[in-house]
Amino acid sequence: MSKVVEISPTTRHEGHSKLVLKVNDQGIIETGNWCSITPVRGVEKLAVGKTPEQVPKIASRVCGICPIAHNLAATEAMEASIKCEIPKDALMLRHILQLANRCHSIALHDILILPDLYIPGTETKINPFTAEEPVRSVAKRIQRLREIGQTIGQIAAGDCIHPRNTRVGGMYRNVSEQAKTKMYDLAKEGLVLAHQQADFMIAVLRNYQAREHVDVGGMKVPLPKTLGYHNQGYLATHAFYGSSSLDECPSWDIRRFKEVRPWDWYMGEMTVDLEEPRYPIGGTTKVGTKVNPQMEACTGIPMYDGQPVEVGPRARLVTYKNFDEKGTVAQNIAREMEYQDCFYEMIDCLDELNPAGKVVADYIPDGDGTLGWASNEAPRGTDVHLARVKDWKVQYFSMLVPTTWNFATCSAALRGAPWQLAEVIMRGYDPCVSCATHMIVLDEENKVVAQKLIQ
Repeated sequence: MSKVVEISPTTRHEGHSKLVLKVNDQGIIETGNWCSITPVRGVEKLAVGKTPEQVPKIASRVCGICPIAHNLAATEAMEASIKCEIPKDALMLRHILQLANRCHSIALHDILILPDLYIPGTETKINPFTAEEPVRSVAKRIQRLREIGQTIGQIAAGDCIHPRNTRVGGMYRNVSEQAKTKMYDLAKEGLVLAHQQADFMIAVLRNYQAREHVDVGGMKVPLPKTLGYHNQGYLATHAFYGSSSLDECPSWDIRRFKEVRPWDWYMGEMTVDLEEPRYPIGGTTKVGTKVNPQMEACTGIPMYDGQPVEVGPRARLVTYKNFDEKGTVAQNIAREMEYQDCFYEMIDCLDELNPAGKVVADYIPDGDGTLGWASNEAPRGTDVHLARVKDWKVQYFSMLVPTTWNFATCSAALRGAPWQLAEVIMRGYDPCVSCATHMIVLDEENKVVAQKLIQ
């Protein structure tokens, strides 16, 4: 007989989410719902009536982890709407900024997943904050990689968190020859460290994959070889950067996209009847608690060709590098495989960058209300922003961020796993839940939910 267990809140990721799981007598997930419980940001509503210059700055504030991706996607959505082509050197600076953000983000993700993993050859789980070797050296390398990514981002964009140098039409200013050299030296240092970090993480992940059981709060839990498998498709628009409706051959098709409401996807009202006080940290939700994912989820479910899709590092490697491994471990390995490639690509972009080159378009139109879109391959996956600009005012703005795409796919990936490993599967998507929260319950009795905060 099926029982319901809830993990709320989930941990070691950005934002607030929960897992509502229907499990069988052996504790294996039959149906899993992963949903956002983060308060609505309201960015799409705030954008209406603002100038195209203001909205990317607002969009980047949806989150402090991936603001660069949102800034770039929003800026390029505005440019797509007004049909503004930017100079090559402005695009090179944006590429460098994008890659720096991804390198920083991968390092941060490593910190978040390491406590799930083991020091190879031992039964000791990794604490990335321990003073003991070899973990201490790994932690210092991770922090240096984060510092390198953030420093390059600050040089290219004026700020490594909410970039100030990007603008509709290109960039406000180019970098100096000295600044280019500094970024080049940092990228070369980062490349060496990224190779070392990827080798370490892949070895740790393969060791985890080979285990028969893992420890969760003192419980010995069997580790299935198919952990996190799903049969959904993948979506990626570029190996490193993205695409837009201005491209001659865009790699995203708005005609293949639609979005459905939470009640079309999530389970309805239930009562928790399985509780585990040993589950870290603080145990699962108490027996007798009412749960209702349909009404509590604050995100839509985007579909591509009528189905949920996975976005992120594995989707990019499947699309552009013939990567064919499935499951949660493979998802994390794909992220590590992107590490050194990011620095190689960054060095290539720096080689092409001309510090004396023009970085602002000669002509920036006011816009006629045309719908434009831009996708940015953010660290967590395809980040699509859509906009209508007319007479230099934003009429419509929408964000289809990576974790929004991944919610439903992760729910499918939960099936067949021991419920105690649900968070391990969820963390493989490196969720950024604040970015993905765009809906709010309006009328619980009649189950009316805002379609989007702006239509």
